[in-house]
Amino acid sequence: MKDPDPLNSSKTSLDAFDPVDNHTLAAIESITAALFKNAKGSHDWEHTRRVVSLSKTIGQAEKAEMDVVIAGALLHDIGRCNPEDTKGKDCHARKGETMAGDILKQFPMTDEKKAAICHCVAAHRFRRPPDPETLEAKVVFDADKLDAIGAVGVARAYLFAGELGAKLHNPDVDVTTVAAYSREDTGYREYVVKLQYIKERMQTACGRRMAEDRHTFMETFFQRFLSEYAGGV
Repeated sequence: MKDPDPLNSSKTSLDAFDPVDNHTLAAIESITAALFKNAKGSHDWEHTRRVVSLSKTIGQAEKAEMDVVIAGALLHDIGRCNPEDTKGKDCHARKGETMAGDILKQFPMTDEKKAAICHCVAAHRFRRPPDPETLEAKVVFDADKLDAIGAVGVARAYLFAGELGAKLHNPDVDVTTVAAYSREDTGYREYVVKLQYIKERMQTACGRRMAEDRHTFMETFFQRFLSEYAGGV
């Protein structure tokens, strides 16, 4: 099957910033796509493709270095590519940072460029440090978070809950005290403990604008969800 090509729409921007060449980015893409062959659906190659696309939109609006942005977006979740589930015990961003460094060794780019890409990978987590310090890392952070909210974010939250064997909802428990990666780790719990706060953590002006609409949809969805679950309309 032919690998997807998320790079075509960014060739003008790539050339404008005189970055790592497109052949190198395409090679990184192919390596990354292969790693996700057996990944779980909530954090699979399709998620990475969406993050790359969002990163292009935000990165171009913010005038970031697009080679770093695209490479960082392609590699940001490789720490999750192994289907063996550690139930959150390992930090996939730190693991991914190491994996990304190993992958980048084979390509002709400066150490500074490699470090910038690896920082995008290390700093994309919502709940754990490090915080994104560069514009490029902030772009990748925002792109990853946008894919966690809105219609796609709601779908992914329930897909992830299904992977855990979780219930649809449990109104009889306080979801703020429920353990992650348990049968009570529902899509609604994810909204309560994380998703509703994402728009306040966006790092770029473009990301904040995009997050507003997605947040509003998600907020409305969960209001309706609770009403329907309780037997309302």
